[in-house]
Amino acid sequence: MNYRLLLTAAIVVVLTSCNTQPQNNQNDIETPVSAIELKRGSISKLLNTTGTALANYSVDLNSEMSGLYTLQTNPKTGKPYKLGDSVKKGQLIIRFEDKEYENGIALESKKLSLDIAEQEQGKQKDLYEKGGVTLSDVRNSEVKFINARFDLENANLNLEKMNVKATIDGVIVSLPHYTVNSRVSQGQPMVGIMDYARMYMDINLPESAIEYVKSNQPVFITHYTLPEDTLTGVISEISPAISSETRTFKGKILIENSSLKLRPGMFVKADVVVDRAEDAIIIPKNVVMSQRNRKYVYIVERNMATMRSITTGLEDEENIQVLEGLKENDNLITRGYETLRDNSRVKVLK
Repeated sequence: MNYRLLLTAAIVVVLTSCNTQPQNNQNDIETPVSAIELKRGSISKLLNTTGTALANYSVDLNSEMSGLYTLQTNPKTGKPYKLGDSVKKGQLIIRFEDKEYENGIALESKKLSLDIAEQEQGKQKDLYEKGGVTLSDVRNSEVKFINARFDLENANLNLEKMNVKATIDGVIVSLPHYTVNSRVSQGQPMVGIMDYARMYMDINLPESAIEYVKSNQPVFITHYTLPEDTLTGVISEISPAISSETRTFKGKILIENSSLKLRPGMFVKADVVVDRAEDAIIIPKNVVMSQRNRKYVYIVERNMATMRSITTGLEDEENIQVLEGLKENDNLITRGYETLRDNSRVKVLK
């Protein structure tokens, strides 16, 4: 027997048997993925800017007269006023004493002078009706009464200068220290008060935004020390002029801060809501892939990954609106989509 022919036949048999063995199809491999069922929601197009939040109302009070300094007691705490205390308009915070000045005003004397002038005016009117005095006498008595009244009012005003009272509702934010009963001269800083239940911030926006930023648009306000709290605001003012140097325009935001969580001087982030869509299909931005100006995602259908071309709309920092290509209750693949192909087999992980 020819051994060369036998060897050739054996090789042919082995090769034939190898070719007939079943091979694994890549499409039969199940790729593990995670998926979410799509629901409708709302999404806003935001314009981001930053700025410093400032108190809507603030006042710095100085001493109007010199005198001996006395810090008053806060009726709410029973202790002298301190930084952070809330005060109401008209509330006495600091009192000055100067007996010489008060005696010079002669308040009691002016009260008595007013009483005498009032009685004299009434007497002259009675006499005039009886023909006992002339009209000129009556007028002179009226002048004396008016002057006496003004003298008393001015005396009270001058005495009131010895008191430092809150001129607005707010919180004490500055309170310089003075030794009790030390003499403080006129014009010294006494107390600073801020009402920051409503705040404002000045902003600069890019020229490209002037067409879609309008007054009364809502704004979301956040600060890095308050990651869980988002305050609301509104665009209150918009300048129509563009700066030739910065190519920006100015605006103003009013901020609701009734809980006083935001503090004056904080550097905050403002997200202006320039557009909003309700009842929309919203998906995470990171699952959207693109190729040749085509955007697509993968959904799960009968354990298969199906590629869907989509048309998108509004987007925020994390999500994007889908205008076409997806519908409610579709199962969108959110993890494991990077290596998928159309009609790949998938296994959805719980």
